[in-house]
Amino acid sequence: MHVLIITPHYPPDGGPSAPLFRMLAEELVQRGHALSVVAATPHYPGGRPPDGWVRPPGGRETREGVEIHWVAVPAVDRSRLTRRLQQFAAYQLGAAWRVRGLRPDVAIASGPGLQTVLPFLLARRRAARTVFSVHDVYPDIGVTLGIFRHRAVIALVTALERACLRAADKVRYLAPAFRAPLLRMGVTEARLSFIPDWVDTQFVRPLPRDNAFAREHGLTGRFVVLYGGNLGFSQGLESVIDAAALLRERDDIRFAFVGQGAGRSALLARAHEAELANVSFIDYQPRERLPELLASGDAGLVSMRRSTVDSLPSKVYSHLASGRPLLAAVPPTGDVAGLLRRANAAQLVAPEDPRAIADGVLSLAALAPAELAAMGERGRAFAVEHHSPQAAATSFEALLQSAPA
Repeated sequence: MHVLIITPHYPPDGGPSAPLFRMLAEELVQRGHALSVVAATPHYPGGRPPDGWVRPPGGRETREGVEIHWVAVPAVDRSRLTRRLQQFAAYQLGAAWRVRGLRPDVAIASGPGLQTVLPFLLARRRAARTVFSVHDVYPDIGVTLGIFRHRAVIALVTALERACLRAADKVRYLAPAFRAPLLRMGVTEARLSFIPDWVDTQFVRPLPRDNAFAREHGLTGRFVVLYGGNLGFSQGLESVIDAAALLRERDDIRFAFVGQGAGRSALLARAHEAELANVSFIDYQPRERLPELLASGDAGLVSMRRSTVDSLPSKVYSHLASGRPLLAAVPPTGDVAGLLRRANAAQLVAPEDPRAIADGVLSLAALAPAELAAMGERGRAFAVEHHSPQAAATSFEALLQSAPA
């Protein structure tokens, strides 16, 4: 079976879905399928390619058996929506052109339609079966976060999303909370398929707390709460900075933020204004350092706004696989809270509540090392059992074969 994946994010891009699609593509290749990927040139989270990356001649290369078509997008300041839209438009047009030359058996496109509608609709005419992968419910998530404010923009985003949902033979969604809104948007029950995200459990694994990354960045000798990933607008990280301010007298506790994103400068300014010596900001790290990065915290941090109950960030699985307990400032009725309760590997606290976050940190810091280790071990076991690339590939393979021709 020839499978085409249409996604703006593929490694070395830093988008959270990028490593997931790489793992899926390579696992399907190992199972005997032909794989093509049409991706944007790496641009996330900083808006431009990482240092040293060069687009191959003709924008095409093969890695680990996967044929990758790189679509050039402009380098822009992603903190501005208008600039991000320029990248979306460039990718859509370039990806549609690339899809013209392919004739896959199955096409998978990642949401939102705002980024992939043109190549996906074209692929619908060339592939026997199509799958649309929903990573967040649009336009709902953008409205909730205040990114989409104008009625015309909301109507456009809605129309593009509905076009993709209508064109798909199957709609894959990664969080249980997505099911109800997708049904309201006209997707029939028969076309829905729940497949949660996954993590490379062989690559992301428990490592010593005292490692090269921790020593490099002054993360030894203290209880470290570590956030790794996009420093954007949907995480409610301002409240974590405020929690750090409440704990400024605790010299034995430190907060570390590793990554880039549109909200980073505002978080830096907030910490600087409060004169916080217990907060570190570390630049985005190459993927090969992820295991020791995650191991450099005594507890990982997942933070969300209280309104985002229908989101399940992929970083949750990475933290679990690293064998570290989690501090989760997430909505209590959302999918993240439900998953972490099943894993029994996290301290759950109210989101966007600095006092609750600070108290959660103090509770974890007060635990005996053996108790912290046991929480981490439970999380690791849960990730290996339910969220490995092999489990995901088996689910996707069954989905691709079941989609009506």
